[in-house]
Amino acid sequence: MKKINNGRSIVSILYVAVLLVVLLIACKKGQSNIEIVSNDKTKPGVVTNVKVENLNGSARITYTLPDSKNLLYVLATYNINDKVVRQTKASYYTDTVMVDGFAKAKEYTVTLNAVSRANIMSDPITVKVNPKIPNYLLINDNLAITPDFGGANFYGLNPNKTPVAIHILSYNEGTKVYDEQDPQYLSNDTVNISVRGFSVKNTKFAVFTTDRFGNVSDTVTKELTPLFETQLDKSKFFTFHLGTDSPIGYGWELKYLFDNNLGDPGWHTTSAPLKICSFGIGPLAKISRVVLYNRLPDIWGYQNSRQFTIWGSTKDNPGDYPSWPATVTAVGTVMGDWVNLGNFVVPLPPSGAPPNQATDADKATAGANGFSFNMPNVSQMPAVKYIRFQCTQTWAGLDYVNAKEITLFGAPVQ
Repeated sequence: MKKINNGRSIVSILYVAVLLVVLLIACKKGQSNIEIVSNDKTKPGVVTNVKVENLNGSARITYTLPDSKNLLYVLATYNINDKVVRQTKASYYTDTVMVDGFAKAKEYTVTLNAVSRANIMSDPITVKVNPKIPNYLLINDNLAITPDFGGANFYGLNPNKTPVAIHILSYNEGTKVYDEQDPQYLSNDTVNISVRGFSVKNTKFAVFTTDRFGNVSDTVTKELTPLFETQLDKSKFFTFHLGTDSPIGYGWELKYLFDNNLGDPGWHTTSAPLKICSFGIGPLAKISRVVLYNRLPDIWGYQNSRQFTIWGSTKDNPGDYPSWPATVTAVGTVMGDWVNLGNFVVPLPPSGAPPNQATDADKATAGANGFSFNMPNVSQMPAVKYIRFQCTQTWAGLDYVNAKEITLFGAPVQ
């Protein structure tokens, strides 16, 4: 036998041997009492000590697991309405199962089975749950439907941030049926949807809400008269330079931002701490929405706006504000003579493609139609005479910005 007379080799062998012993001990200590694979056909025990916490459209069920070595999961089976049966699984790592999707606030029966790794079910245990009013009903029943510029506004809260779809309809006097708008999908805490393009005459609007389980609310209807809205006359717009405005680059003067021309040139700045410009709009007007046209072909790239803020001023000759913020401020923030009318984020390509892979159809649509944004809290905001457009982030994070055109809608104040 060959002798090992190298000190390092002896130490290495001892180290490996000790490590193997430690690992073996650790494995034994951390070994689960649940078998990874089982051919055991023994029926598992039932869950016990069952408790229920009722929530909106759902319930949280807790329990004590059976002392079954080959347990895999707990299965909850239940009807969410008169037609649909759901099943929810909870692994043996937890003592809780969530049952959700219930259509109404009433009593339902849930069946619980412990299931082994050999797919053997325990005897069933039944439990009664009484979910509170489901979120899709909670939202729809409390939507405020009010007149808005050129249409109607649907406002309400979604306190549990539940994914829902809001379906808005309007009655067509010609066809005598309700026409549905594209559904609005949301999961944030507020519903604030406006529909536009209606005449100033009595119009019947309706709304219903659906959730991801296929539940559908009743339809709520309301007849109202939309507020007057028109595109503001760009021939009355004029440049208005303030000290914190960005320097102009490449001959793309500010006047080209509202010249009713989607071709070159547009507005383009050079590097500066702020990406901002100011202009007058002529008569005092309530601003209801803004349409921004980014520069082709990289509408979702480079120095095009990714997010921006619209500021307004009621003054005849508004002053600058020397310490103007470069980042996003809250809607309603006042900076000297200026108030934040709204913060906006340019949506991703309609096709769902990443921004840097926008399709030709994406570019054609956005290039021709721009991005339209409804102004928030219009009723609380003042009518204004001047606008400041501030880009707070470009797609490439640059310190300069460009845009092809901006269009404003609203109601001039007589």
